Amino acid sequence: MTLAPVVTMPLLGMVAPLPGFPDFRDYVLVTADGDGLLFWLQSMDADGPRFLAIPPARYFPDYAPALPRQVLADLDLADAADATLLALVTVPAEGVAHATANLRAPVVLNPANWRAAQVLLPDSRHPIRRPLRR
Repeated sequence: MTLAPVVTMPLLGMVAPLPGFPDFRDYVLVTADGDGLLFWLQSMDADGPRFLAIPPARYFPDYAPALPRQVLADLDLADAADATLLALVTVPAEGVAHATANLRAPVVLNPANWRAAQVLLPDSRHPIRRPLRR
């Protein structure tokens, strides 16, 4: 009998809870496809939330927000280019064809230490609900 390999997912520690979820700080990032285009940001708590997330630059090549210096400091990032960005996705009742990505409040991750934070960008040119399909 051959067993599937065990994949260890690093624990993501949120430096502050996601808005609306004050009791949850520990998450794992789990791939939802084989291409690295879709992820689940899953709480480690059995009763915790799970969010669909995408790497926004793969969907929106023009997406390059300026990250606040305080966020870089909180995550121990020397350079914003070292950060990994994720956009949370909303799939409304109308279905996946109407899914949107929140580009105004990305989850910023330091892949060196797995610390993360959701950041509300001051730049209003990034929409809260940008359609995934054009």
